Amino acid sequence: MPKPPPEPTRERILRTAFQLFHEQGYHATGIATILREAGVNPGSMYHAFPGKDALLLGVLEHALVILRPAVIAPAEARSDDPIERVFELLAQYREGMARAGCRMGCPIGNLALEVADDQPRARELIQANFENWIGEVARWLEAAGDRLPRDVDRRRLARFVLTTMEGGLMLARAAGDLAPFDDAVGDLRAYFDALEERARAESRGPATTKRAAAKPGRARKKPTRR
Repeated sequence: MPKPPPEPTRERILRTAFQLFHEQGYHATGIATILREAGVNPGSMYHAFPGKDALLLGVLEHALVILRPAVIAPAEARSDDPIERVFELLAQYREGMARAGCRMGCPIGNLALEVADDQPRARELIQANFENWIGEVARWLEAAGDRLPRDVDRRRLARFVLTTMEGGLMLARAAGDLAPFDDAVGDLRAYFDALEERARAESRGPATTKRAAAKPGRARKKPTRR
């Protein structure tokens, strides 16, 4: 069986830097570490990226490209249901946090906290990554059709999902425990339950809609904490 072609040097540098920035932070990761872990020489590095700041921008552009194959497609493979895909996506982040012992969190969220204030172009790319994530989730919510109320802005709801994910990961890191993340996702699930109930009421008629709007969403059982 023929060997697969070697990974291009530029892609290897980007993949390695993305991983190290996630594990160690941008400022704590030296160029020498990136060169060693990527197995490349300084000439190859500086041919592709004139400096560390340029490498950061390359990493953020790389993140835009890999979101779908690395994050979105696996969630889609876990469920055909567009709303359940939202919660499968959140489950993937939970699993990553569990493997890491409640360390690291979201790679883009971490970079937002570390570099966005000082690097305007990096800030733009971080925002583009967030909007890319929101767009993918909004596409699922659009596919949910009349399971959600007609007046619900699907992109705004997707942004709320991102806010829940990022906030839950940050609180879990601070606590060293997954409980805050599980609580946040449990509350989000209850909100989606309430939206689905309102949508069902809308389909039954105006009087039922009024009763559903007045009725609080029922909370589901929170995920088992491990």
